[in-house]
Amino acid sequence: MHHIDAWQQRSPWASPAFGVIRKFGDDRGPSLAALLTYYSFLALFPMLLVMATILGYIGNERIAQSVLGSALEQFPVVGEQLGRDAAQPLHGSPLALTVGIVGSLYGSLGATQVAQRIMADVWNVPNVVRPGFVPRLGRSLGVLGLLALATVVGAGAGLVTGSVDTTLLARTGTLLLVTAIHVVFFALILRVLTPKQVPSRDLRAGSVVGGVGYTALLAIGSALVQHQLRHAEALYGQFGFVLGLLGWLYLLAQLAIYAGEINVVLKRRLWPRSLIQPPLTRADEEVLSAIAQQEERRPEQTVAVAFESPPPDDGGDP
Repeated sequence: MHHIDAWQQRSPWASPAFGVIRKFGDDRGPSLAALLTYYSFLALFPMLLVMATILGYIGNERIAQSVLGSALEQFPVVGEQLGRDAAQPLHGSPLALTVGIVGSLYGSLGATQVAQRIMADVWNVPNVVRPGFVPRLGRSLGVLGLLALATVVGAGAGLVTGSVDTTLLARTGTLLLVTAIHVVFFALILRVLTPKQVPSRDLRAGSVVGGVGYTALLAIGSALVQHQLRHAEALYGQFGFVLGLLGWLYLLAQLAIYAGEINVVLKRRLWPRSLIQPPLTRADEEVLSAIAQQEERRPEQTVAVAFESPPPDDGGDP
């Protein structure tokens, strides 16, 4: 194990990658991803009901199908069970609009509030300087607006690309265009979610990785989720549908958190990290210090961190 640790600390590519993974664990990334998945799941169906009802009032069937289809395409295979060809497709109604608005506000605001907390934790911003409720509410509404805009843009891109030929060159161009759109929206959403103390230029790497990763997930997610979902449905019936959706949302939550972690690790150069401790590396101490200092909750409070050298190991019995 010591040989592996020494190798990864010297490696120019394994060391930063392990630094990102290690910081993801230090920030309790799996727990934060699960919390974000929970609120996203609560918000998803009410928001789809609101969208279906509003599009139904517009009266233009082509626009309605394009926009709703663009939203459902973000959930491979799962979206197919909610579309117009499903056994029980989504339909709008005044009751659905009322229930959807209440449910979507509760779930979506909860999800965006949690996402802001996650990005603050990722950057180890002290609690005392984090934005209050009203600024966080404004940021939450901004994120919801960006998601709505992304759905409309995706629908427009789908209408345009659906009318062109299907040659390899055209498919490649379409893939590059979709990836660029995902990168741009990832950058905008990270900017809104991340505290203002962090400059926008420090969010570039994570935006690119997040946008490209999201495109890759959509490309391979259909086959992956389809295999798992059909197997789950055979065992659990409709519960398999819920399991597939939760699994997909959890993947997206992890991708978003990893995108934030990449930005922090690259900005602060938080590598190499030690696999076997002690001793602690400079990056280990910096990460542990930042985690402790982010717990400052009052201006009068100051958190100081010190590290002691481990006692020498003389190899003998005490």
